[in-house]
Amino acid sequence: MATILLPSFLLPAVYMIQRVALAVNPKAGNGRSLKVCERLSHLLTGKKIAYEVFTEQWPVLFDGFTDVWIIGGDGTVNYFINRYSSIDLPLSIFKGGTGNDFAWKLYGDCTTDKQFEIVLQSSPQFVDAASCNDMLYINGVGIGFDGEVLQSMKAIRLLGGHIGYYLVVLKKILYFNESFFNISSDQFNANEKFLLVMINNSSRTGGGFHVSPKASVRDGLLDLVLVKPLPVLKRFFYLPKIEKGKHLHLPIVQHLTGTAFTIECEKELPAQLDGELIKAKQFVISIKKQQFRFRYSP
Repeated sequence: MATILLPSFLLPAVYMIQRVALAVNPKAGNGRSLKVCERLSHLLTGKKIAYEVFTEQWPVLFDGFTDVWIIGGDGTVNYFINRYSSIDLPLSIFKGGTGNDFAWKLYGDCTTDKQFEIVLQSSPQFVDAASCNDMLYINGVGIGFDGEVLQSMKAIRLLGGHIGYYLVVLKKILYFNESFFNISSDQFNANEKFLLVMINNSSRTGGGFHVSPKASVRDGLLDLVLVKPLPVLKRFFYLPKIEKGKHLHLPIVQHLTGTAFTIECEKELPAQLDGELIKAKQFVISIKKQQFRFRYSP
């Protein structure tokens, strides 16, 4: 369905963007974020909207601004929401990283110019976040396999999000050994080995893998996706189905939703949290309903 955008003069004054803080991660996307910032600066100047750019040093508070535009990838968003966990200003995320999965969830594949117009003409909408071991995340957490993939960051950074991620996944598929997990929630318990353990707030990870295609950032629920152990050849067979989000009906997959999960591992395991690497033996995860406000058209 096409997005219907209203002219800015028809929007209520409370929704108007008057002064924007551009919070830029200059290292994101091998310099892509700086180019996006340059373009946004040009567009804001053309609209006569005041703005200030923050790159190396972000302010303690964004006093005096009506909006904050984050320029970077999923890791940049994660850093922002943990540093400004109680921020009440409307936010927007512009794709300047390698994966950009959360930005894709809100804005799809549109260009910077198109997203600029969408943001200018959208009212702030509440979105959910989640916590994992007292750290906030907004996209997803992958424990074990996903964490080990993330440890091979060099290929991901050099080749770009999806291509790099895909190549590392192909390599890990050959040698990865599943671990035992004890997973519990109010309505679910499991104590067995799994190939994939993911608890997502949004639907996409790895720059294009639709692991939890039914996930919504507005439903107050987290999506747990589990994939049972598979021999190497079957891992290769099912990988394209997981990439396209065509896997939830498969007998090797368990999918359910909930508001809180506790995951205990047989040993300390790496995990990716919005593209950031963490390690733990226990992961305590819960939803944070309506935690932030983003300008987008749901």
